[in-house]
Amino acid sequence: MRILMQPIEMVAWFTLEGIPHPIRYRLTSDNASNVVVKVDRVVTRSEEKLAGNRMFIFRCQSEVAGLLKLFELKYELSTCKWYLYKA
Repeated sequence: MRILMQPIEMVAWFTLEGIPHPIRYRLTSDNASNVVVKVDRVVTRSEEKLAGNRMFIFRCQSEVAGLLKLFELKYELSTCKWYLYKA
């Protein structure tokens, strides 16, 4: 398992209370190509404070190239940025 904190582009929907729900994300791979991953299932959602910044943590799973992958997405509330944390 590779641990990283990589910024990603995200498509998500938000509830009226401001809770995000990730749908799919795009990241640039090592060979400079774009990879789009659809979030098949959000397993858990939690909240944490990292250096005083509130973040929503989503543990998700998706099928990528025929394999079931588990990963963690983080949404930083103060900056509205998404990160791929564990993949």
